[in-house]
Amino acid sequence: MSAPSTTTRGSRRATPVGTPAPSSGTSQRNTTRLRGADAPRALTALGAVDALALVLVLGAVAVGFGPVWGSTGYLVPAAGGAVVGLLVAWLGAWRRWSAATVLVVAVVAYLLLGGALALPADAIGGVVPSLQTITDLLRGAVTGWKEFVTTVPPLHSFPELAVVPYLLMLATALLAGTIAWRARRAAWALVPVVVAFVGVILLGTVIAAFPVAQGLVVGGVGLLWAGWRVTASRLGAHQITTEASKAATRRLWWHRVRTGAAMLVVGGVAAAFAAPVLLPDEPRTVLRETVVPPLDLHEYVSPLTAFRKYAKDMREDELFTVRGLPAGAKVRLAGLDTYNGVVYDVSSGLPGSGVYTRAGEEIATVASGTPTRVDVQVGEYTGVWVPDVGTLEGITYAGDRARELGETTYYNSTTGTALTTAGLRPGDSYTLDTLVTVEPTEDDLRAGAIDQSIEVPTPPKDALPASLAGKAAQFMGEETEPVDQLFALRDGLVASGVFSSGLDTQPPSRPGHSAERIDTLLADEEMVGDDEQFAVALALMANQAGIPARVVMGFYPDLEKNPLEPGEPFTATGTDVHAWAEVPFVGYGWVPVTAIPDEDNKIQPEPKSLQVPKPPILEDPEPPEEPAEAEAGKVDDEEKEKAESDGFDWGQAALVAVAVVVPLALLALPVILVLAYKARRRARRRAAARPVDRVSGGWREVLDTATDLGTPVPAGSTRREGAGLLSQAYGATATIPLAHRADATVFGEGEPSEQEIDAFWADVDSVVVGLRSSVNRRARVRAALSLRSVRAASGSSGLRRWLPGRRAGTKGGAVPPAAGSPSEPTRRQGDES
Repeated sequence: MSAPSTTTRGSRRATPVGTPAPSSGTSQRNTTRLRGADAPRALTALGAVDALALVLVLGAVAVGFGPVWGSTGYLVPAAGGAVVGLLVAWLGAWRRWSAATVLVVAVVAYLLLGGALALPADAIGGVVPSLQTITDLLRGAVTGWKEFVTTVPPLHSFPELAVVPYLLMLATALLAGTIAWRARRAAWALVPVVVAFVGVILLGTVIAAFPVAQGLVVGGVGLLWAGWRVTASRLGAHQITTEASKAATRRLWWHRVRTGAAMLVVGGVAAAFAAPVLLPDEPRTVLRETVVPPLDLHEYVSPLTAFRKYAKDMREDELFTVRGLPAGAKVRLAGLDTYNGVVYDVSSGLPGSGVYTRAGEEIATVASGTPTRVDVQVGEYTGVWVPDVGTLEGITYAGDRARELGETTYYNSTTGTALTTAGLRPGDSYTLDTLVTVEPTEDDLRAGAIDQSIEVPTPPKDALPASLAGKAAQFMGEETEPVDQLFALRDGLVASGVFSSGLDTQPPSRPGHSAERIDTLLADEEMVGDDEQFAVALALMANQAGIPARVVMGFYPDLEKNPLEPGEPFTATGTDVHAWAEVPFVGYGWVPVTAIPDEDNKIQPEPKSLQVPKPPILEDPEPPEEPAEAEAGKVDDEEKEKAESDGFDWGQAALVAVAVVVPLALLALPVILVLAYKARRRARRRAAARPVDRVSGGWREVLDTATDLGTPVPAGSTRREGAGLLSQAYGATATIPLAHRADATVFGEGEPSEQEIDAFWADVDSVVVGLRSSVNRRARVRAALSLRSVRAASGSSGLRRWLPGRRAGTKGGAVPPAAGSPSEPTRRQGDES
């Protein structure tokens, strides 16, 4: 009786007892063999199937970069990154490297091959990485993502952004390949693929590449491959096979392949028909629609503050030359949509204001118009604001600073404003690809309708001029239609205004467009100003009436005085600077509305009386009376009465003095108290016990002067922010270094010396004098008597604290100063106000 046979599933086939063991040559020919025990999976045919599946799904992920890139240029960095990642993962699986070794090799490959695949312009010969290439690759790995989503598509104008698809695909392929070839649960390799798929969508635009095809490949191929790998892992890598089992296995695999292929075909057809119905109508969510670009507009002063400088001081300076400007087109410098009571400024991220994103040789836009190419050569103009025309489709710089300017240019397609943080200088040049539309006539606009669905940032109520609402109501009269109201406001300003930019041959006219300046303009019977004041007044009154409006500053030629021949370049000088309001009309978009008074409007002299005075009637003098004879005894009495009448009546004089002087003194007392309080406040700050408090007190003196002049610095502002605000409002650039010195003294080490304090207060006095001299005499007197700074500091308690008296609970009757009051400046860590 022979021994029972046994079998094992893990190592060897059962052998009957007594049967000699097969020789090595026999075992090689045996139908039973070991599979996968020696070679890594990456070197087997099954590993090749894994690679094919990963290439398909990674390719479906990479094509998602197409719409945002705008060309096929993304394919080289994306495909190259995927190949590099798979190659490093395959080498790691073959050589059984540790995770740390794989990571180091991947980083080295990223840097060595990044020049040829992503940044050939920086590489030596387009292949060998240079120091600049290494720097750009490292920087792109950190900041490239932010720049990628804050740059206006298409991105092929920014070749340095190719680092993003290169790095993303390399990292995804590295993770997916490593998991597929080395992990026991290979299906987890689909996780980085899906994450990259979603990431490409978020980095892209609202326009999808091939959503149905991408979904089928990533989902269908990925699931089939994952199912195949799961089944293979269940069967085991060391399964005993026979010829019969091998044939059955082959039939099973072919059945599954045919079934999977059929499922893919059916799913693809079904998706093609169902996609138009199932896909949402709303645009998909992408990061560039929600991420605010890294541009701090507060660093740049509104160009409208320099309007009078161009109009008065740079009238003959050739600022820039434009070639190819269409007839009737305007050169825009900036669209201003935010008013804070001091200045009309640009904004970003607010309702209706759009956002500033990086701009290059191609800018995506949905606007319509006539494609036009305009060349601009910068002359005497300097600044961050880029003169442009129409709606930009691209901007290309030339010259030595082309790269610097191109990498720092931003564009807001909502307001049509471009800027470069590097700033334009004389000698710079650039080309604009733009869409220009013909302005509609006034008759077309009057027959149309204002698009009141457009939003613009709403100014705070306390920032509006006091007389704005009343003057707007006066101009609009009984008009109820928004279009009629708009043109009534425009006509009222044109008819009532007197044009003046403050030239020697023109009436006096103050620059600026603060709430105080516009209030003065509207309150005067004859409104004197230029484009700056009238454009702001029209926009504010339109907004007050519920009509969306904004202000634009720019340049355009006076075709009546200086007509341009067809093809003749336009050289902009200071005389060509203008400001106008813009209002959105249905079917036309934002349309300029100009409210410039006729230069023939003059200030009317005071009317003189036409009545001729009658000559006086001369009458004959009456004959003198005969002197009466003096009676004896009366001479002495008359002389005595005359002497008494010639004496001074002191009692009567005292009554008169009391009746006149006392009321005058009572009337003058508030004035005296205010002036005395401010003098005492200044003296207390100047003589504060702590040296650092004397410096901070000097800065408070500047702020209080500005507050009394009508420009309060918002609470919580730092000294530097306050200095910037005063510089914009009054052109007092000396406030900025003064604020820096105050910060350095307050927050620096040690105490300032007496010489430093004296020098600081001398500069304070100079700044204060400069602020006061920037306004007229009436405004200076009003500021000297103003209580704004007193109320802003501590309410009415400021005067009570200064006046003599005693209060219960205080030593010596003195009222303790409020914490942080301007009379007692404090030094706090982190306080820059």
